Amino acid sequence: MFPQDKLTRVTSRCLSVLQSCHHRIANTSAKTRIVGAGALFLGAFTLGAAGFSPAEPDLKDAPVNPISVELPLPDLAQQIGTLEDNAQYYVNEEKVRSGDTLATLLNRLGVDDEQAASFIKSDTLARSVMQLRAGKRVVAQTDENGELVRLTATLDDGSDNLRNLVIARDGDNFKADAAPAVLERRVEMRSGIIFSSLFAATDVAQVPDGVAMQLVDMFATNINFASDLRRGDRFNVVYETFWQNGDMVRTGRVLAGEFDNAGNRYQAVWFNEPGNKTGGGYYAFDGKSLKKAFLKSPLAFTRISSGFSMRLHPILGQWKQHTGVDFAAPTGTPIHAAADGVVDFVGQQNGYGNIVVIKHWSGYSTAYGHMSRFASGIKKGMKVGQNDVIGFVGMTGWATGPHLHYEFRVNNQPRNPLSVEVPNNQALTGPQMQRFRAVAADMQHRMAMLRVPGAPDVKLASR
Repeated sequence: MFPQDKLTRVTSRCLSVLQSCHHRIANTSAKTRIVGAGALFLGAFTLGAAGFSPAEPDLKDAPVNPISVELPLPDLAQQIGTLEDNAQYYVNEEKVRSGDTLATLLNRLGVDDEQAASFIKSDTLARSVMQLRAGKRVVAQTDENGELVRLTATLDDGSDNLRNLVIARDGDNFKADAAPAVLERRVEMRSGIIFSSLFAATDVAQVPDGVAMQLVDMFATNINFASDLRRGDRFNVVYETFWQNGDMVRTGRVLAGEFDNAGNRYQAVWFNEPGNKTGGGYYAFDGKSLKKAFLKSPLAFTRISSGFSMRLHPILGQWKQHTGVDFAAPTGTPIHAAADGVVDFVGQQNGYGNIVVIKHWSGYSTAYGHMSRFASGIKKGMKVGQNDVIGFVGMTGWATGPHLHYEFRVNNQPRNPLSVEVPNNQALTGPQMQRFRAVAADMQHRMAMLRVPGAPDVKLASR
């Protein structure tokens, strides 16, 4: 038992503490007392709940198992090799300008490399860069010091065989190589309207000159482009173009064309049998060949200065029958054979001056007078094909100015070449016709898209 005096001291101390607490509670606001009471209640609830909760594990004395991993040190040589493989290069692209030298071109490309310049000048293939035409694209890859790593350009010798030139660093030296260029083929469609001339209209429509010339050849047996064009005539054309790196490098074949001339519509579509290495031809959409026996004009672009009629002879001063058609054109304009045949005469004949006579089939013949000179190699007895150049416009013989006197004869009797009816080549038949229809259907759809809504009606010309 506690001693009496010690128990008295403890009891006295407890009473003192209780009085102090009672005094503090009495001086506290009602709100505080409520909160305090709530806290006391929650504390009691918590203590009660704690009696039913599992005890939290004490991990301070749990065993620790250390893990150690040995990491290999990086290979310094490998890192350097990786950095060299991923070296930063600079790529510059320029187009050749008129008057460019190798030095000015390399300078614009950011190339500062005497060794590269010397190689390009000395290597037979590499110096092709110095012969590129203005407008051609050149791409150079250099390092941070301006030393050449790789240079590429497309070589164009005027043929369809384009090559990609590559000049590349090979160790401490350079090497040059050229491989056939891989081109992207596109099919383009254009339309235009004639206001003055065909070439003016094709320029407005952004049709290349090579395509315009093909249009002339396509319809040469139906339209005389020197005299038949009318203001308001329209054309539609579908043709190939070939591209590389976003640049058009050349045009291809005209795949289909349509020409509305003087109220008549002429149509043509290219067709070639699969595996036919001799070439195809142009046909109307119904499968009839467009190639007639005779061209309507032996000259591509000219004007008729005298027709097939009675006229006052400019030199003799007498009224005489003009037995041909005169096409006025500058001296030197090429003259084309109007049809396949055999040269029957080459030389001079009185008022005709320099003349070529070609004998065809079934009594047909054509004569071409007043030539300034004959085409190289033309001689009697040789075969010529339609559109072959046989001579050049002049004013030899009885002529007061440069022009071609063109005669069309049947059994040696002159006929008007502008109105005489001549046959077409054989039409497609059988299996050929089935394959042709698939091609023609696609091109007819394209032509329908190109036609101008509300344009004047035209009729399909008979062949």
